[in-house]
Amino acid sequence: MWPLRLPVPRVQLGGVRFRSQLAPRQIQNVKRHKGRIPIPTGGSTRGTTLAFGDWGIRIKGMGIRFTAKQLMTAEEVIKRNIKVVKGAKVYLRVFPDIPVCIKGNETRMGKGKGTFEFWATRVPTGRVIFEIGGTPIREELAREALRQAADKLPTTFEFITRQSLPRLGNMVVQPSVSPASITSIATAVHTS
Repeated sequence: MWPLRLPVPRVQLGGVRFRSQLAPRQIQNVKRHKGRIPIPTGGSTRGTTLAFGDWGIRIKGMGIRFTAKQLMTAEEVIKRNIKVVKGAKVYLRVFPDIPVCIKGNETRMGKGKGTFEFWATRVPTGRVIFEIGGTPIREELAREALRQAADKLPTTFEFITRQSLPRLGNMVVQPSVSPASITSIATAVHTS
């Protein structure tokens, strides 16, 4: 008879996790490989258009690794700018769930991987980072808030709306069927 498998113990890093911090509640492995920024080659455009809000920013430059502190700073800038609008919400579409470990300077080779330093997330080109929605917001206010947030982050962004087309890497994906014919097809399906 094989022995029963016990659940893998989950570990919490960085001491106490406060509600305002961007960090996973539990992780399975304390230290992880560095990894690479994903390159969207398969044809999927998921995560490149707005899902919750009316305005947003997405990466236009190279894909990058964001730290939790960078995302928190940008989110605070957006909240500070749109707090004049009652009921406005900020949606963060990425989450830092990768532990980054660093060894000290001038450390000799060997003796294992470094200690945990901060949380990060790897984000490819074309991915939406922040959205603003909840209640109707003027475009000028949303554009200014998202511009200031983009200035806090280490890559270039583009401002998008509900009508913005999806992206596949650096390429904007054009719909193969015109929107007028889509509505005519949809009405034909519903009537029959």
